Amino acid sequence: MHNLQSFLVDLVTVTIVLGIMIFVHEWGHFMAAKLCGVRVDVFSLGFGPRLFGVKRGDTDYRISALPFGGYVRMAGDNPLEERTGAGYEFLSRPRWQRVIIAVAGPVMNFVLALVILWGIFWRLGIPSLVFEHQSADVVAVPQTMPASGIQPGDRIIGVNGVPTPTWKKVYSEYEKAQPGGPITIAVSRSGANQIITATVPEHLASPDDLLGYPPRPAVIAEVDGGTPADRAGLKPGDAIIVMNGKPVVTWPQLVEGVHQSGGHPIQFEVRRDSQQLQLDITPMQGTDLEGQPVWQIGVLPNTDEDYERQSFLEAGKDAAASTASGIRQIGQVLVGLFSGKVSIRQLAGPVGIARISGEAAKRGLPTLLEFMAVISLNLGLLNLLPIPILDGGHILMLAIEGILRRDLSITVKERFVQVGLVFLLGIFAFVMYSDILKAVQSHR
Repeated sequence: MHNLQSFLVDLVTVTIVLGIMIFVHEWGHFMAAKLCGVRVDVFSLGFGPRLFGVKRGDTDYRISALPFGGYVRMAGDNPLEERTGAGYEFLSRPRWQRVIIAVAGPVMNFVLALVILWGIFWRLGIPSLVFEHQSADVVAVPQTMPASGIQPGDRIIGVNGVPTPTWKKVYSEYEKAQPGGPITIAVSRSGANQIITATVPEHLASPDDLLGYPPRPAVIAEVDGGTPADRAGLKPGDAIIVMNGKPVVTWPQLVEGVHQSGGHPIQFEVRRDSQQLQLDITPMQGTDLEGQPVWQIGVLPNTDEDYERQSFLEAGKDAAASTASGIRQIGQVLVGLFSGKVSIRQLAGPVGIARISGEAAKRGLPTLLEFMAVISLNLGLLNLLPIPILDGGHILMLAIEGILRRDLSITVKERFVQVGLVFLLGIFAFVMYSDILKAVQSHR
């Protein structure tokens, strides 16, 4: 019964989330077409048979049977069908206008993400981890930490002569330091103040590698289905307290221990409610955001967050920065896919997106809205890929025709679309298979 309820929550949530994303995307195409003088015959949410709708002017606004998708059908947009050559037909418009119509859908997805984040930052505030607003107490240091001299129990009170009463201020001042340059860190140790002089490494994965680890409890928030953690029986809410006989006092220690495991089994001591359990987990090899191979067990941390309210303009500025950062990160993943640094198995298909949507909804509206912004950015960027059928494929074809200064033949366009369709169906089938396999493994 619980699994059925969870499935229904996931299904309803992902339908709403994707419905909004697709509506905004297609609305972008629709408005651009109208502005360019193209007649729009159908505006559909979903594919397949028409369930119901209403006709206003030349356009049939409809809901179709298959909810995961949507489209805008414009007059004269199919080169295989007979056209009148009228000015309101899509293929009669100049190429630059057709490019605008094609790019308008993805752009609206970027705008939607920006608006969502802007609203969150303005009305709720920028999410930040609770420890960032606390005193910068170092609870542990990395095993591979540079010889900076910082020790567990130190409190960082200044960086480069600037007082740092909180971890957030510490990170802010650290980011101003030049890689390879000097940095001075003032610490309070056993009631006495000391000044530590160190060199900022050229390549540092995290400020924690030089400054030490902040207090972030090693509590599990999510366990990915089919991963080593899932197969070993690790569950959300579990707290990792010991790894291979060594105490774990903060989340970064867990990450460090797994990354340095070499793929060998790790003995975990886990606190679950009032019980303490022993679990053996063998990490698997995956990739990080930069596409580098790392050992992983398939868990995400519990993020104890707080929100800082901002003014309307400040919220807009930070929302724009977050949107640009999100686009850049997604772009890096896509580049990693085509270069082979990121496995396609790491992508989430409809089943995975539905599960994540349901989990986001259970955490509350802010989390769900943040997830919607991420999905909107993904949808916009994926549609700009130069793959036939996608908006990016149409833009590529128009660009080629513009360079050649003539239309491509119907045969070439047919083959172009067929190759794109086969390619996308292949990826969709593989991702769906991976999704279902993970779901089955997680319920064994």
